Amino acid sequence: MSIATLSADACWQTVADRDAAGHFVYAVLTTGVYCRPGCASRRPRRENVRFFATPAEAERAGFRACTRCRPNGSPPHAEAVARACELLAAEPPPALEELAAAVGLSPAHFHRLFKAATGVTPKAYASALRAERMRAAVATSPSVTAAIYRAGFQSSGRFYANATRLLGMPAKAIRAGGKGITIHFAVGQTSLGALLVASTELGLCAIALGDDPEALVHDLEDRFPRAELIGGDAAFARTVTQVAAFVERPALGLDLPLHVQGTAYQHRVWEQLCQIPPGETRTYAQLAAQLGHPGSARAVARAVAGNALAVAIPCHRVVRTDGVHTGYRWGIARKASLLAAEQAQP
Repeated sequence: MSIATLSADACWQTVADRDAAGHFVYAVLTTGVYCRPGCASRRPRRENVRFFATPAEAERAGFRACTRCRPNGSPPHAEAVARACELLAAEPPPALEELAAAVGLSPAHFHRLFKAATGVTPKAYASALRAERMRAAVATSPSVTAAIYRAGFQSSGRFYANATRLLGMPAKAIRAGGKGITIHFAVGQTSLGALLVASTELGLCAIALGDDPEALVHDLEDRFPRAELIGGDAAFARTVTQVAAFVERPALGLDLPLHVQGTAYQHRVWEQLCQIPPGETRTYAQLAAQLGHPGSARAVARAVAGNALAVAIPCHRVVRTDGVHTGYRWGIARKASLLAAEQAQP
């Protein structure tokens, strides 16, 4: 967003939401300090706030930079956090005490700084890196043994101990395009168009909406080209009917197990989505604040976009700070329809 295209009211709403995505700064007359929109400092009174497009403009007006959010430069300890991210790429990743010592901070202080800067703990960050390495390695290596060492693991035992938990299925199945995995699926129709539902033995792994039923099936085939895909199962067709009814009336709830695959941070965001009541919305900034990280709105948006279970994990209930519907992988029009239907239901 730009100060040139936003009204003062819109800028103030961005500040009130602590939305770090706002591309302007605000100054407080009573303190003489200017801040980023996502600053965690105490919220000022509206009548004492002025908005500027750049830090330079605020300084020319006589305001000084906040020492907490550092609007005119890098955030405090940015180099320490960046160095820690590099160290966490090792396998096995260093312990918290080792990381803190490497960047010259106490473990407790470092832990708080890292979580504030990235939105996750060092342990969760290392876990996400490990999952990414494992997925890339098993998908491109000639064998699981080769993948183990390509991903940086020192032993096969450590790799197999983490593979299924982080990847959502055995490493061999990922490398082989889902070989050995049975996925039941079926396509139905809803007022929002075609609906594809797919499930492993652990639960629903995909709920997708679209205009073309064949395209939805092809997407599933591309994702798991060697899995055993079973369609036309009468028993599973009943599951699709249940999911379709839920899509039409989300307030009814969905009493089916979900096979949710994602990083630790994605799971935290998705859990927050599931707590939003039908018909209500939250902004990315509000979700970030609820997670305890007011400056992580963009990270929240990325996690929301990674959801593969439409409506069951209600990412359609997240909107931009200005209320605009955006960022829905199954189409903005469907997002608007889902919200309108929820808000019209008693």
